[in-house]
Amino acid sequence: MQVHLKIKRFNPEQDAQPQWRAYTVTVEPTDRVLDALHAVKWYQDGSLTFRRSCAHGICGSDAMLINGRNRLACKVLIRDFQQPIVIEPMRGFSVLKDLVVDMTGFFEKYKAVKPYLITGDQPPPTERLQSPAQRERYEDTTKCILCGACTTSCPSFWANSAYVGPAAIVQAHRFLFDSRDEGRAERLATLNAASGVWRCRTIFNCTEACPRGIQVTKAIGEVKQLLLRSSIHRQRPSASA
Repeated sequence: MQVHLKIKRFNPEQDAQPQWRAYTVTVEPTDRVLDALHAVKWYQDGSLTFRRSCAHGICGSDAMLINGRNRLACKVLIRDFQQPIVIEPMRGFSVLKDLVVDMTGFFEKYKAVKPYLITGDQPPPTERLQSPAQRERYEDTTKCILCGACTTSCPSFWANSAYVGPAAIVQAHRFLFDSRDEGRAERLATLNAASGVWRCRTIFNCTEACPRGIQVTKAIGEVKQLLLRSSIHRQRPSASA
C-alpha cells in the first residue's frame, strides 16, 4: 500500500525555521512506522535524520511524536494510523536535526536521582537476597527504557524544563522501594526540591505515553506518599518530649 508521511524537518545549520516535507512510500500494512522512515531515508532522501537501534522496542531510541502522541516508531504499525502519518520530534527538547533531539538534560536528571544501588556496607560474601514480595514491590518501574516518551508528554515539563520529569522519578522509584538500598534520604532530598516530584499535576499523560506500560503516575504518587511519610516521621516528637 502507498502511505503518505508528513515529517517535520529542521537542520539548524541551514534552516531558520522547521519545515514540513511530504513523502509517499510503498509499505505493507503490517510494517512499522520505522519501516516507512527507512523507506524514505534509504530510497528517497538520505538526509532524513532519526535515531534507532534495536528496532524491537527495547532500546527506546526511536521515540517520536506520531500523529500527536509519543510513541516508539518500531512498535506501531502502519495500518493503525490515519493518513497522512504526521511525524515530529518529541516536545520540550531542543532539536539537533529533524527527529533527533538533545537529551543531555534528560540524562542529567536521570543521574541526579542516583539510579543505582547504594549500600553502606562492604560487599557481602554472597548475593543480597530478597523475597518474591520485596522484588515485586518495584517490578513495574524496572521496565523503564529511558526513551523519554513520558517526560516529553508532560505539560509540567513543557512549562518548566527544570522539572526532574517522570522518567527520572520512575528510576528513583525503582531504588526507593528496593529493600537492599540505603540511599533513600539522598534521593528524597533531590525529589523534594522545587523542581522535584511536587511539580507533577497527575494528568496521566506519562502513563498513556509509556511504550512499556509502566504505571508512571501511580509510581509518582507512591514517591509523593513516601516523602510525606518521611516528613511526618522527621517532625514527630520524641517519646521523652
